[in-house]
This record gives sequence, structure tokens and C-alpha cells, in this order.
Amino acid sequence: MIGATVRSRLILSTLAAFALQVVPLPWWLAVVRPPLAVITVIFWSLIAPRIGGIGLGFLVGLALDVYRGVIFGQHALALSFVAYVAIRQHLIVRNKTMFEQALFAGGLLFAFEAITWVVDGWTGHATGGWTRWLPVVTGALIWPLTAAWQASENRARR
Repeated sequence: MIGATVRSRLILSTLAAFALQVVPLPWWLAVVRPPLAVITVIFWSLIAPRIGGIGLGFLVGLALDVYRGVIFGQHALALSFVAYVAIRQHLIVRNKTMFEQALFAGGLLFAFEAITWVVDGWTGHATGGWTRWLPVVTGALIWPLTAAWQASENRARR
């Protein structure tokens, strides 16, 4: 029964993060929007690697590909890689301080953005300027808030 509860929380939080990811914002706010879908995949890959992991990253990545209209599989590749690294390091990262976890999440967000940047460059699409990297910073800054909130929700459900 606990697995079903975790699975339902994973699905609900992922859908909520994706919904918040696709909400239209003014350009000045959209530039700094944290990649909530990526943060959610990182969180679930660290907390429940057997339930949420590479498969979750791949599915969320495909959904982002369809929504953004980019090369099909671009975000799926990047999110699968991010989920793989998070799963490989989940036992180490979960025992770190929140600051160190935020640095780890920021590194994974940077890897995600770097992979999509490389694919954009190889396929001849616009790679963007320095503003492309702002969501990496905002994502790392909000990591402690989202991780603490989701972890407290998980503890309250148990």
C-alpha cells in the first residue's frame, strides 16, 4: 500500500510540475522560470529511484518535447541522463546538507541545459544567449524549498 501512495504522489507532483512548467508567463519572468519538471524528476530519482527514475525522466522529457516542439527525444535524452546520475548518487546525496544537495541539483540542471544546448547546436536551431542559463541558477536556488516541501509531504503521508 505504501508503494501505491508513493506512486500516486509521484504522478500528482509530476503533473503539477509539468502544468506549472507550461503556464504562460511574461517574458521577463519566463526567462528565470525554474525547470520544475526537471527538479521533480531529480527529486523522485533521489527519493524513490525504483519508482521514479530513468523511465520517469524519459516520459517527462517526451512530454516537454511535444509541448515545446523541439527535436523529438531531445529533452527525453537529457532527462534520462539526469535521472541516471541522480539514481547512481542517491545514497550519497540524501545524506548531504541541503546546501550540498542544492549544488548537486544545480549541477544536474546544468547538465540538462548543456545537453539540450548541444542538441540545439547540432541540429541548427537557435542556441540562445546567456539567458538560457538563468533557469539553472533559479532551479538551484529553489531546490531547498521544493525538496523540503515534498519531503515533508512524504513524511506527513506515512
